[in-house]
Amino acid sequence: MNVMPDINDFWKPDILGNGFEMHTAKHPADYSGPVCSTVVRLLSANASTRSVLYIHGFSDYFFQKEMAHKFTEHGYNFYAVDLRKYGRSHMPWQKFFQVKSLSEYFPDIDNAVETIKADGSTEIILLGHSTGGLTASLYMQAKPEKCIKALILNSPFLAWNLPWPLVKIGIPVICALSKVFPGLKLRADKTDNYASGIARHLGGEWDYRTDFKPDVLPPVDATWIRAISQGQRKAAEGNIKVPILLLHSDKSAHAGDAREAFKKSDGVLDVDKISAAGQKLGPDVTDITIPDGLHDLVLSRRDVRDKVYSTIFAWLTASGL
Repeated sequence: MNVMPDINDFWKPDILGNGFEMHTAKHPADYSGPVCSTVVRLLSANASTRSVLYIHGFSDYFFQKEMAHKFTEHGYNFYAVDLRKYGRSHMPWQKFFQVKSLSEYFPDIDNAVETIKADGSTEIILLGHSTGGLTASLYMQAKPEKCIKALILNSPFLAWNLPWPLVKIGIPVICALSKVFPGLKLRADKTDNYASGIARHLGGEWDYRTDFKPDVLPPVDATWIRAISQGQRKAAEGNIKVPILLLHSDKSAHAGDAREAFKKSDGVLDVDKISAAGQKLGPDVTDITIPDGLHDLVLSRRDVRDKVYSTIFAWLTASGL
């Protein structure tokens, strides 16, 4: 790894308050100019050499305080990274979530891992949600750090939630067009159905910044689609050596379904495709279905997320972690 935490960049209070701290790491400029990533931490009350590193999904950032507290209560230090051009790391001149290859995020994860090690941890569990789950999987293929002992995937974006003709024909056409028209915009969902199941201001349970996580998913450009498509093909090669816990809902909600369906289903991805693709990631994959789970399982209703956490900690214990 060649990205080290800036020793002059000390921990500061985070926007989440209540013991959460953050620091920002500067990275070499890319095609959009200067970039940075942000690490957020919550330390366990008891000194621990075990930590969890969380990687968020698309059009998202870290705000899941309850998840952090669950891990610290079980003796893990908790860290999360807001990737470049997302959330805390977005800069005014940048396009949100612009990316040409998911490997662009590897230095952000490198920095977070080095930060965790500098804090004294020797064992790290990598936890990724949605596109963060895809990115975490690619990271473990390309950079299998010895200190990273396991991979937990929360509804990872390992396959498109699209009809077969669009996957086999439409996506390759868009990828080809991206080389000529990189800024070509596409929008798959113009509703706030998914947000209605989580956002307090829409009747859900959770508060978060809608400038970082808008109710309606913003359009993506063709280069983003190409990056995801290339990442999914690479992830399908498998070869991740650490144990993997693959978590997903038991059903998906689709456009045209009743709004209520989005409160007890994955309203973003196809859960069957998640399962099929996830089982190919490595030789040691535990595939667990969570009934009535949302796309971000830890934002599901209380009894469902209690099942998520009990599953995670039972698996970690059984894995000697």
